[in-house]
Amino acid sequence: MPVFSIILPCFNAEATITRTLASLSAQTFTDWEAICVDDGSTDATAFLVRAAARDDRRIRLVRNTSKGPSAARNMAALKCATGDFLAFCDADDLWVPGKLLQLRTAFTDRSVDAIYGRIGFFNKVPGDTGVTSSVPKGDLTIDMLLGENPVCTMSNISLRRGVFQRSGGFDPAMVHNEDLDWLIRLVGYGARVVGIDQMQTWYRTSPTGLSTDLGKMASGRAQALRTAAGFGVFPSGRSHAVHYRYLARRALRIAPERGAALRFAISGLLQSPSGFLCPLRRGLPTLLAAVVAPLLPRGFRRSLFS
Repeated sequence: MPVFSIILPCFNAEATITRTLASLSAQTFTDWEAICVDDGSTDATAFLVRAAARDDRRIRLVRNTSKGPSAARNMAALKCATGDFLAFCDADDLWVPGKLLQLRTAFTDRSVDAIYGRIGFFNKVPGDTGVTSSVPKGDLTIDMLLGENPVCTMSNISLRRGVFQRSGGFDPAMVHNEDLDWLIRLVGYGARVVGIDQMQTWYRTSPTGLSTDLGKMASGRAQALRTAAGFGVFPSGRSHAVHYRYLARRALRIAPERGAALRFAISGLLQSPSGFLCPLRRGLPTLLAAVVAPLLPRGFRRSLFS
C-alpha cells in the first residue's frame, strides 16, 4: 500500500488537469497513489486523466457523477484510498515538487494529525503574482479558521487517513465553504493541525471558480458558523473583520459588481477597525483599493490582490 493517497475531485477541468497531474508525477517522494474523481465532466477531463494514467500508473480515474466535490472527496477518501495519509488537491492547483517529502518528514511526529503549509497565488504561471500566504505560529484553532483561514484551499491540507475517517468527512450538501465547515469539525473533535513554514502549493486565482460566488460563499460560511457554535466557539468582531477583508480582496480580484469591495470593507471596519486594518500591509491597501476600485484597471487589481 502507498504512503500517500492523493484525493483529486475534478469537473470540466480540461484546461488545467494535465498540469496538475504533472505536478503530482514530479514529486520527489514517489510512494503515492492519486485518485481522480470525475463528477460528470462534459469536456475532455476524463480523457486527459486516462492519458496521464497510461504514463503514470499511480494515477487512476473513478466516477461519481453529479454529486459534487464534497461527495467526491468522501468517496475517494473513505472507499478508495489505501494510503496511510490523505493529501487533497484541486484540479486547477499545482504542488511544488518537494511537497510530499516535506509532509512525510513532518508526519514522523506522531502527535501531529494534519498539516498545512505556505501557498503561492498565481494567475497563469507559478510566481507571477509574487504573493504567498503566511503560516501563523501554534496549532490551528477554530478562531483562526473563522478569520483569515491560513489553510486557504483544500490543496493545502494533508492528514492521517484514520483521522479523516473519525472526522465524518465533508457535508455532501455543501458546495461552498465545505472545506471550512470540515476543518472546524476536524479541529473541534480534537485533531492537532499544524502549519509548516515551507512552500507547498500553487493556488490558481481563477475568476470563474466556485470560490468566486461571494453570495453563496456567505451562505456556506453561515453554516460553518453554526458548526463552530456547536463546539462553543463564536467569532469575535476581529474574526468577522478579517473575513470581510478577505471578501473585499476577492471582490477586487473578480470585480463581481461595482462597489462590492467597498461594501465588504465597510462591514469589516464596523466589526473591528483594528481587525480589518492590521497588519497594515494588508488592511490599508485593501481599504484604499476598495475606495478607488472603479478607477483601477482590472488586471492591476487581480495581480495586486491575488
